[in-house]
Amino acid sequence: MTRFAVISLVVLTACSGGSEGPPSNAENACMIKRERPSWFRAMAATEKRWGVPVNVQLATFYQESSFRPKARTPRRYFLGFIPAGRVSTAYGYAQAIDGTWEWYQRDTGKRRAKRDRFADASDFMGWYMARTTQTAGVHPHDAYNQYLAYHEGHSGFQRGSYNRKPWLQNTAARVQSRANTYAAQLASCS
Repeated sequence: MTRFAVISLVVLTACSGGSEGPPSNAENACMIKRERPSWFRAMAATEKRWGVPVNVQLATFYQESSFRPKARTPRRYFLGFIPAGRVSTAYGYAQAIDGTWEWYQRDTGKRRAKRDRFADASDFMGWYMARTTQTAGVHPHDAYNQYLAYHEGHSGFQRGSYNRKPWLQNTAARVQSRANTYAAQLASCS
């Protein structure tokens, strides 16, 4: 009976997909680090590969999905009550849209990557932000402009589409502030 229980546990763990829900205190980087060490290993690997610091990744995840693996955009309704799809195809920790996720998979060769798997979402974010650095010259530590480019897309960012969106500029400022807070917290708990 014990052997059956162990095998069942292994199978259930393998089928879980590796997604974890939000940490108990998303405001505190040190607590997130203690609760989700695998996330920090993934973000450290992303920083090493793509040059995007952990604090910038954390702040962007916080804003995009609140660390929810299955996060989606809100539904749209026709006549106020008939479901008519979602605002966009954004999904997962990084809120990557279908086309950009597929581009990432082709470009990196990671065909099995999943948006609701944290390590994959972190690598995606690093890849995208590294492209922002290449195409628009935004420094990887510049959470404000990295977030604007992440939200608007590279061409939208370069056109300055965010200039007509004060709410988005305010959101990007909050992302920068949170990135600064996370950096200070991480410096004291490392």
